[in-house]
Amino acid sequence: MSIEISAAARARMQEFLARQPTAVGIRFGIKRSGCSGFGYSIDMASAIGDGDAVFEQDGVRILVDRKALPLVDGTHIDFQRDGLNAAFVFSNPNATGGCGCGSSFTVDGQ
Repeated sequence: MSIEISAAARARMQEFLARQPTAVGIRFGIKRSGCSGFGYSIDMASAIGDGDAVFEQDGVRILVDRKALPLVDGTHIDFQRDGLNAAFVFSNPNATGGCGCGSSFTVDGQ
């Protein structure tokens, strides 16, 4: 089981972590959202929970709820800028479909 981050995503996450020194890492997860069923979430993590899987890459700790892990295992997180817009971009090998606007995804059997 793994979550990978690009150099650009790592740099952006490190910026967030530097601004909030009490954070223990970045929480990556999913929530019920959009027309396809699930949306991604990235937040600062204030604590590591008993149900968290912890991944560390290049000094950035990523926490994922073990219940969500089967839906996001193998996801590659990038950070991209396009003009004035900037966002994390997710490449999830488990996603079997998505909505037209790209804000949500679906996974077979869920």
